Amino acid sequence: MPSRAMAASAAGDAKEYPGKLTLYVFLTCAVAATGGLIVGYDIGISGGVTSMDTFLEKFFPSVYHKEQMAHGSSSSQYCKFDSQLLTAFTSSLYLAALVASFFVASVARSFGRKWCMFAGGVSFLAGAALNAAAQNVAMLIVGHILLGVGVGFAGLSIPIYLSEMAPPRLRGTLNIGLQLMITVGIFSANLVNYGAAKIRGGWGWRVSLGLAAVPAGIITVGSLFLPDTPSSLISRGYHEQARRVLRRIRGTSDVADEYGDLAAATELSGTVKRPWRDILERRYRPQLTMAVLIPFFQQLTGINVIMFYAPVLFKTIGLGGDAALMTAVITGLVNIVATFVSIATVDRLGRRKLFFQGGAQMFVCQVIIGTLIGVMFHRNGGGGVPTTFAASILVFICVYVAGFAWSWGPLGILVPSEIFPLEIRPAGQGINVAVNMLCTFAVAQAFLPMLCHMRSGLFYLFGGWVLLMTAFVVLFLPETKNVPIEKMAVVWTTHWFWGSFVADQDSHVQVGHGEVDVATGKLNQTIV
Repeated sequence: MPSRAMAASAAGDAKEYPGKLTLYVFLTCAVAATGGLIVGYDIGISGGVTSMDTFLEKFFPSVYHKEQMAHGSSSSQYCKFDSQLLTAFTSSLYLAALVASFFVASVARSFGRKWCMFAGGVSFLAGAALNAAAQNVAMLIVGHILLGVGVGFAGLSIPIYLSEMAPPRLRGTLNIGLQLMITVGIFSANLVNYGAAKIRGGWGWRVSLGLAAVPAGIITVGSLFLPDTPSSLISRGYHEQARRVLRRIRGTSDVADEYGDLAAATELSGTVKRPWRDILERRYRPQLTMAVLIPFFQQLTGINVIMFYAPVLFKTIGLGGDAALMTAVITGLVNIVATFVSIATVDRLGRRKLFFQGGAQMFVCQVIIGTLIGVMFHRNGGGGVPTTFAASILVFICVYVAGFAWSWGPLGILVPSEIFPLEIRPAGQGINVAVNMLCTFAVAQAFLPMLCHMRSGLFYLFGGWVLLMTAFVVLFLPETKNVPIEKMAVVWTTHWFWGSFVADQDSHVQVGHGEVDVATGKLNQTIV
């Protein structure tokens, strides 16, 4: 069995692969990351559309009439958007993405990452068209289901693609490009909603929903011009093509070491015939735990309360429709700017420091926001929050969003995409996406009833979860910065808790005529 000292030594002796950040790899990662636009656009567009009176009057008249009458008690203010049919519309996307995630892993393994991105874009295009032309709630929900399938395909394939294409020392920076595109999508949707709400005739919501075709078209067309990743090409038998792609993305012909390690990892992955079953083995327990708990915790930060329902939330605390949409634009802009902080620091400071700092910042802000809303809303007898206090709440919400944007937002996508060995990577990412979508669905489905019954105490609930997840990161998440993705197993071998899980396994696996060290991914003999 490999000892922790041996594993640490192996990590220290690991050779840094030659190569640089080439224009080619930057452009391919940038095009792939545009798939995040479809995820972000949907997050931003739904909350704004459901706050438009013309949309509510046409599809959810009971909610519309309740909103018009909600001017008395504080309870009615909190409960005016509480409708299971309304939440079914917004959360059906995530349920569809959850189901799709179980199929995408097999597609990614058999056909490659780029075709998953293409399929996601096509499905999202179909959903956007159906939503824009909707005449009833059934059409809206079916359209949202198609959007969800697109999100499921994109959410699994793009993070894997970025992690496999990027040089190890820049993997975090390039991977967070996906989160940046998600924030741009949210911001764009908020701008569209603000403008569409002013369109006369009451059809502005069709513009908002239909323009989802723009980001969908970008990733659909862009994916056709992308190469597949070297790891995916090798696993499907395209060895010479994999070498060519590797030389081009590294900007050097000296790729023998990296190609050899990728080939060894691929040969090892070939011994895993049933990844969905094998991922439950003890040696994969650390990665499986992270694939489940990181997306679970990410959704319980409360970010969807802010970004997904921002206009609804701001209308609830007493701001008018236009003001609510504008504040959503402001938080979206903060989200974009703060994501650049993560891009600039993730490969220098590491994942753990950003997780901790962002978690502490979000916890403090949620306590303050909950207190301000609770005290001032009830002091005014259900009449809403005075302008000065609404501005204060907005400031702390922006600070909260900034903390999320440079910690749990991008890192919740990055870390699960880089920790799995190749043999179970699509299955592991499939579980990660499935948990993410399940938790997002649950939060979206439960938020409005929880707001009605818990009122401002909802922020304390999410604040408690942020405190718990920050402690979890400090205790159980190892640092993964600058570690080659095919040698990631070493970070678990040297960890105080997870080391026993990895060390209990056989340290070497026969691969062809060679032998692979499972802790380092190093091939000890030549594979013939």
